[in-house]
Amino acid sequence: MEYNTMMSLLVWSGLFLSAALILLLSRKKYRNGKQQQPPGPPGWPIIGNIFDLGTFPHQDFYKFRSKYGPVLWLKLGSVNTLVIQSAKAATEFFKNHDHIFCDRKSPIVLTAHNYYQGSLALGRYGVYWRIVRRLCSMELLVNKRIKETASIRVKCIDNMIQNIEEDASAAQAKGELGEVDLSQYLFFMAFNLVGKLTLSRDLLDSRSKEGQEFFEAMKKVMEWAGKPNLADFFPFLKRLDPQGIKRNMVRDMGCSLKIVSGFVK
Repeated sequence: MEYNTMMSLLVWSGLFLSAALILLLSRKKYRNGKQQQPPGPPGWPIIGNIFDLGTFPHQDFYKFRSKYGPVLWLKLGSVNTLVIQSAKAATEFFKNHDHIFCDRKSPIVLTAHNYYQGSLALGRYGVYWRIVRRLCSMELLVNKRIKETASIRVKCIDNMIQNIEEDASAAQAKGELGEVDLSQYLFFMAFNLVGKLTLSRDLLDSRSKEGQEFFEAMKKVMEWAGKPNLADFFPFLKRLDPQGIKRNMVRDMGCSLKIVSGFVK
């Protein structure tokens, strides 16, 4: 009986000491890691520094700069965030240490239909991303190519102005004020410009049913992409999608991709 009691005591003592040792090592590692982090305001448990940012975060960042310097460390929910607020610091990070900080975290909403994988702005750093960047820098953004396509851009702008005049005149003929939604014309002008440069043809007619469906779907896509998503700050909510933003993006982006896929068939 005494032997069993002694063994139980030894086992529980061992478990307690192991747990205490792990806790102490974890706290030491956390403190060492925290000492190596840039300065920043202390955050609350779970939510971090979310409530330190108001309606105009850029103004809050500016206030933090005077206290903590040009490199700021924030905890937004459970996501570590580094804020860089000077040209010197940006040069150090993105030029001298570009290979370390070149990767990026894509918002969960933009993972719908794996959209981010084909985007130069949002894609993960790798072989494919380097190829796309090289194509853009050598084929699209060089002065020679820009000058060669000047006539195409002028033609697209002229077509847009003509469409605005025709639609405004038609509205006035019906007794209306002749007001037009410029965002719609600018959208189709930019989209058809891409079509001219890549496929040598206009892709959509702003007056067609398909064109209107695509425009409305893309408006929704931009709306969901710009909406704050709790799952970005608390990744454990990713599967739950409490705001329904990812589901809405899957629906509307699916509609736009269905139309776009018809351009290359």
